[in-house]
Amino acid sequence: MNKTRWSGLITSVQPRIHLTRSFDERHHSYAGYSLRIEGLMGDEERQFSVGIGKAAQTKHAFRVGDQVSGEAVPVADPQRESVELYRASKLRVLIRASGEGAPPPPWQGALPDLETYRDRGHRRLAARTYDTQCRDCLWGCRMPVTMIIDPWQPQKKRHRFEAFCYGPKSCPRYRPGPTRKVPGRKGMTWVEEDWVDEDATAHRNWDE
Repeated sequence: MNKTRWSGLITSVQPRIHLTRSFDERHHSYAGYSLRIEGLMGDEERQFSVGIGKAAQTKHAFRVGDQVSGEAVPVADPQRESVELYRASKLRVLIRASGEGAPPPPWQGALPDLETYRDRGHRRLAARTYDTQCRDCLWGCRMPVTMIIDPWQPQKKRHRFEAFCYGPKSCPRYRPGPTRKVPGRKGMTWVEEDWVDEDATAHRNWDE
């Protein structure tokens, strides 16, 4: 596929994680990171997002405020990706961000590795709160979700997006939003209650 050249200012770096649901079961796939860019995508000046792999982030240590450039491919299926471009190559940091920035929230700066996100666990995050408060925070994550409705017919799937927070439980911006409902076979529905989030983050203190 033809690659699109892009360049601009990084306004957000977040983990790029895919979630698969099958009624009351869930599985995460850690694809890498998502860069949100203000700049040029091809000949168009606008905001856009680029997916990069773990190795690329380890090599370049991208962070908010960096001026960067590269090439990438438009995603094949927008329902299954939280970014517009992926398979990035020819990545370069043109100008490195200076200073530590404003105090959190949002949390910015050096990104944790993907293992840290997995070990911390997440809590559901209201979509509106993510859009208005958490898009620039390294602890926020908007995941594409694949729902397998019937395990006996796994080809029957539905897709949606869900937002999650990996950040400190004490964050004043955090809002959980309504519980998540997962459709199942024969019209059944599983509700992911608050205890799921509490269990996933029980090992962390209030300020972790």
